[in-house]
Amino acid sequence: MPDTPELASERAYLAESRAALRRMHHDVLEREIPVIGGEDNDERFTNEANQRAHQQRTLALLDLPDVPLFFGRLDYDKGAIDDLERFYIGRRHVHDGSGVPMVVDWRAPVSVPFYRATRSDRQRVVLRRRYGFSDAAELTGFEDEPLIGTAEVDQADAFLRAEIERPRTGPMRDIVATIQPEQDDLVRAPLQPSVCVQGAPGTGKTAVGLHRVAYLLYTERERLRRGGVVIVGPNRSFLSYIRKVLPALGEVDVRQITIEELITQPALAVDTAETARIKGDARMAEILRRALWTFVGTPTEGILYSKGSQRYRVHDYEVVDIVAGLRESTRYTPGRNALAQRIAHAVLVLMERRGESPDDRVQNAVARSKPVKQLVDAVWPKVTPEQVLWRLFSDAEFLTAAAPELTDDERAALLWPKPPRSWKSAKWSSADTVLLDELDDLIERHAGSLGHLVLDEAQDLSAMQLRALGRRCRTGSATVLGDLAQATTAWAAGPWDQVLAHLGKPDGIVAELDRGFRVPEQIIDFAARLLPAIAPTLGTPTGVRTVADSLKVVATDKELFEATIVEACREALAGVGSVAVIAADEQVEQLRDVLAGAGLDAALLGAVEDAMDTTRLVCVPATLAKGLEFDAVVVAEPSRIVAAEPRGLQRLYVVLTRAVSRLQIVHADPLPSALG
Repeated sequence: MPDTPELASERAYLAESRAALRRMHHDVLEREIPVIGGEDNDERFTNEANQRAHQQRTLALLDLPDVPLFFGRLDYDKGAIDDLERFYIGRRHVHDGSGVPMVVDWRAPVSVPFYRATRSDRQRVVLRRRYGFSDAAELTGFEDEPLIGTAEVDQADAFLRAEIERPRTGPMRDIVATIQPEQDDLVRAPLQPSVCVQGAPGTGKTAVGLHRVAYLLYTERERLRRGGVVIVGPNRSFLSYIRKVLPALGEVDVRQITIEELITQPALAVDTAETARIKGDARMAEILRRALWTFVGTPTEGILYSKGSQRYRVHDYEVVDIVAGLRESTRYTPGRNALAQRIAHAVLVLMERRGESPDDRVQNAVARSKPVKQLVDAVWPKVTPEQVLWRLFSDAEFLTAAAPELTDDERAALLWPKPPRSWKSAKWSSADTVLLDELDDLIERHAGSLGHLVLDEAQDLSAMQLRALGRRCRTGSATVLGDLAQATTAWAAGPWDQVLAHLGKPDGIVAELDRGFRVPEQIIDFAARLLPAIAPTLGTPTGVRTVADSLKVVATDKELFEATIVEACREALAGVGSVAVIAADEQVEQLRDVLAGAGLDAALLGAVEDAMDTTRLVCVPATLAKGLEFDAVVVAEPSRIVAAEPRGLQRLYVVLTRAVSRLQIVHADPLPSALG
C-alpha cells in the first residue's frame, strides 16, 4: 500500500499507543507493593499473593516488539457508545493516562462487532478497518469494509486471506485478527457448561481453545484465579509450538503441561500397545475398586478393652456389622479411620451402660488403643496404590477374582511375566501411573479443583487418563479439543459423549468446526480419501482456500528416493515460511542426516524443544506432527508411516494435513490403497 497521509496518521497512532503501554508498564513496575503485617501466616500469604499479582501484571503489560498492538478498528454511529465513536481493537487494553481508551481489548463487549457485524446486522458499526503488518510488527497498510451504503466491497475477504496465508516460522501465532463468527461463538461461550470442539484439520480448534482461555480469564478472572487454569497437550514439542499465543494476548499465568507431567509418578517401563489399551479401558476403574476393597477382611473375633479393673468386650458379630456398614460406603482410608472410631464408640456405649460418663477424649483414646489398632490393622490394613497394583499384576488368582469382565487373553496381557519381588522395586509404565492415580483417589480423596482445564488432542486420551484429568477439575469446567479422525492411540476413549462422561462433564456441549481456513482445499480433499476407512461417521471437511499447485505427488525409484527428498526440500525452501519433512519415526533421523549431507540446515523435532525456532527446515517424526502447522510439508514414504503402528492410516491423515500452503508427497513404495 503506498504511503498516504492517513497511513502516516495510523502509524503515528500506533507509536502513541505503544508509548502509552510503556507508561502503563512503568507505572506498575514502579508501584510499591503493599506489605500487610509481618509474621502472621495469613499476612505472609497476602504479601506473597500481592507479589505474584504484581509480577503477573508487569509481565502482562510488556510490549512484545514482534506482535502488533492493534489489528482492527471500528467506527460506530455517532453517539452509539457514550461520546466515543472510534475504537481500535487489539490484544490488550491501553489507555492514555487519563482513562481514555487508546486500544480496546478484543475480549471486551465493544469489540464483538469486529467479528460478527455484517451488512445485514451491522450492530451500529459504520466501518470496519483491518490493518496489515510486517513480521516486525510495522504497520504496512489497511483495508476498509463499509457496513453501510451499496458499494460492493470484497477487500475484507482478501485481507483476511492474506493474514491467514502470511508465512510462518517458529511457534504458533494467535488468530485474534482473523477469528471467524463460528469460532467466535465458541471463544465467547460461557464458563459453564464445558465445551467440546470436534475440529477437522485447519479449522483452528487449538487456536479457538487458547483464545477461549484468554476470554474466560478476562470475564471470570477472580473465579478462575482461585483454582487456576491448566492446558494439557500431547507432548512437549506441541506445547513449545503454542507457548507464545497466550502471552501475546496478555495472559501469562496459565500452566501448559503434558498429562505425564500432571501425574508426577515417574514412568520407567514400557507397555505393548495391547497392554496399554487394556490399562486405559474404562473397565479398569471397577477392577481397581474391587481389587482395593479385597484388602478389607471379615473379622473373626472382637476386642477386649481394659480400663483399670473394668473390661469391655465388643463381640465379633458386632465388629462384622460395623465393617459391613462401612465397606465401600466411603474411601478406603476414611473408612479405616471410621472403623476405629465406631469400635471405640461401641466401647463407650458399654461404659455408659455401667453408669460412666465418657467424652470425646475417651473415645479417641480407645480408638488409639492397642487392641483396637491391632484389630483394625488385621481387618482393614493400610495400603498404598503401589501395593494394590503390584498384587493385581503379579497374582493371577487375585487378578481373575478382581477382573471377571476381562477375557483370559486380556488378563494374560496384564500379568507381569516375571513379577518384581515387591511393590517397592516395581517399575511402572505411563499407563500404570494413571492406574496408581485412580487408586490413590479411591484410597483418599484430595481437596482442590482447577477452575478450568483445556485438553488438546483429546481424542487420543484413554478413559482412565480422562478420569484422572476429571478428578483435578471436579468443580471446574473444561474445553475439550480434538478430531476423532486423528485418534492414533490404541487406547482412545471413543466418541465425544464418552470422552465427556469419563471426564466427569456429561453435560458438556459438543460443537463442530468443519471449515478449514488453514489447509488448502486440494490438500484437505486428498487427505479426506482416508476418512471412509478411519472415521466413516464424520463428514468431509470443507476447505475455504484454493492455492494453486498446493499438492504434488512424486513417485520415484528407491535409488533416487533420498535425492528426490533433497530436491523437494530445496524447492520448498525457495519459497517463504517454514518447511517440514515428515516421515516414519524410524526413518526421520536418517533423512535429517541426508539433508545435512546435502548442505541443508535441518533441525530434528524432539531432539531439542525449540527445534522450530532455530531453522526454517525441520525434520518431524510422524508421531510428533499432530497439532503443528508448516507453510510447506514434504511427506516421505506414506506407506512406511502407515505400517509403523496399528492406527497408521489415522497417523497418515494427521501428517497429510500439516501444510498451510504446499504439500509434496514423495514415495518409492506404492501409496496406501485407501488414498485411491
